[in-house]
Amino acid sequence: MTSPDCYACATEARFEELPSRERIASDQYWRVAHAVGTALPGWLVLLPRRHVTAVHELTDAEAADLGTWQVRLSRALRDVTGCAKTYVVQFAEAEGFAHVHFHIVPRGADLPPEQRGPGVFALLGRPEGEQVPAEQADRLARSLRARLRGRTDEEETAEPGRDHR
Repeated sequence: MTSPDCYACATEARFEELPSRERIASDQYWRVAHAVGTALPGWLVLLPRRHVTAVHELTDAEAADLGTWQVRLSRALRDVTGCAKTYVVQFAEAEGFAHVHFHIVPRGADLPPEQRGPGVFALLGRPEGEQVPAEQADRLARSLRARLRGRTDEEETAEPGRDHR
């Protein structure tokens, strides 16, 4: 089930064509992408692969995998970015983004106090010149994918696979 006015559903419909940053990892229920419009490298979004607008609409199987994904992504972000911790946030209220999605945000030790906690959202929706460049997001995606698979970046590049979990 998809919704034609939903950014996440429109992106999911083109899954096979997406760049690395838009399909860092996936399974039958979830897809992981680097956030768009962010100035913070490694800001991830965990999305259900079907249209869901509220957490209570998740199936038991989707819900069972949710916590595992959040912890695995947090660990991978710590290993790849060196962040002190991660934030896990879910609102799904913005126009065109009502599709449930979880922000998995790396919080570095050097993040200024005013950008910690909810203030981190000041780093989202940034002007194009401040956004993480696509090439950098793709490099991070490859490193995160390798970490999630327990492989090195070099092994991942030499033998990319279809199942990104």
